[in-house]
Amino acid sequence: MDYSDTLVIATRNKGKIEEIIDLLQGFPVAIKSLEDFGPIPAIEEDGQNFDDNAYIKASVTSKILGYPALADDSGLLVEALNGAPGVYSARYAGEHATDRQRCRKLLREMHQVTDRKAAFECVISVAVPTGAALTYEARCEGEIAAQPAGENGFGYDPVFYYPPLRKTFAELTRAEKSRVSHRGKALGALRDEFDKVLVWIRQQMPVAEKFICEKTDKNLS
Repeated sequence: MDYSDTLVIATRNKGKIEEIIDLLQGFPVAIKSLEDFGPIPAIEEDGQNFDDNAYIKASVTSKILGYPALADDSGLLVEALNGAPGVYSARYAGEHATDRQRCRKLLREMHQVTDRKAAFECVISVAVPTGAALTYEARCEGEIAAQPAGENGFGYDPVFYYPPLRKTFAELTRAEKSRVSHRGKALGALRDEFDKVLVWIRQQMPVAEKFICEKTDKNLS
């Protein structure tokens, strides 16, 4: 098995998995996710920013599984909340809160706030077991809607209003969202040079050592 021919998406988030697989289809690489493997140790995302956390997830996953791994860390930064929820976007309403609960908490925090400016940021890290990694990042500017709208997407998509299309992210089709979103743009940059990334991965992946075992006949008589 050539481990460089497989790329593991270091997440169990079905929405992220679908978006990434959709954008990277057609390349000569088998795309897997953590759902294709048994339980692995929990990875502590204790970085100070999205770049730190993306690298931690990708590199630790790659070292554990032995495959190249892709991880993204992204979040919502609201200007009136001094950049919150930021790196805590997924835990904003508690460790086990649902997307709906996170959106509700955000709207409560934004009640009667006139400055609705916000942005999604995304950092993607592609790492190999040796620790080497490539990084891609992007940002999408928007506003916090007065109320949720739309049934598509995940996370804060129902409350993130994108003025150029006059819709929330949850009202966009997957194709529309991929063209303008933070993750879509970061993945687009990765996709545009993915042939080179695959070459880099093959060069960086550790080569298994080969040993020749010689059979020795001994006369035991």
